Amino acid sequence: MAKVGIIGGSGLDDPKILKDAREVIIETPYGAPSPITMGNISGVEVALFARHGRQHTIPPTQVNNRANICAIKDLGCTHILATTAVGSLREEIGRGDLVIPDQFIDFTRRRHLTFYDKFEPHNAAHTAMPEPFNEHLREALIASAKELGLKFHPKGTVLTIEGPRFSTRAESRMYRAWGADVVNMSTAPEVILANEVSIPYATVAMSTDYDAWKDDEEPVSWDAILQIFSENVEKVISLLLKTIPRI
Repeated sequence: MAKVGIIGGSGLDDPKILKDAREVIIETPYGAPSPITMGNISGVEVALFARHGRQHTIPPTQVNNRANICAIKDLGCTHILATTAVGSLREEIGRGDLVIPDQFIDFTRRRHLTFYDKFEPHNAAHTAMPEPFNEHLREALIASAKELGLKFHPKGTVLTIEGPRFSTRAESRMYRAWGADVVNMSTAPEVILANEVSIPYATVAMSTDYDAWKDDEEPVSWDAILQIFSENVEKVISLLLKTIPRI
């Protein structure tokens, strides 16, 4: 039976979506994970992680990704669904649109990127990752989004920057030239670590802005992100609620 770990981004980690919710404290060899609430959705057991803390006190670089993925594994979760805010790098991905990424680019600099601090003798662990997002989970999200009539994009490349600052115009235009479709501060190394421990992972990205590449748009700001989130958060919640029973 499936047991789902949800890693919730800003505004998408509300324990009220869970039935019989209860807080859980767990330690890992990598330290403490983000706050965890256990419960169920449509009879499926769920562990909901508040990626940035309950009051958004954990900056992107300080999220303990290794502890989060380790805790998900220790709790017996069989799948991971994540949510994230992203800046759009494409005209056609508008504010409030959802994206189901199929590829990522890691442009972070200061994070623990692997569980393998050392290799066992004659047993190097180089994880293949040509298709980093699980296709079954992506298909479940896509089917649910179609049924709900949501405006969404069924694939895309997400580029993760270090943060917490936003992009310069030059950087934003460079990301477009690299082939990225959206930019955020959270997918890597989260998805990398999930692949290392063989837990299927997919994410739902909500576009909140156009980063900094468009001359005819205001550059991204935190206040603008929060406004778009408040106007569209129910889309992501409804998508998760619809998708989890399909897993």
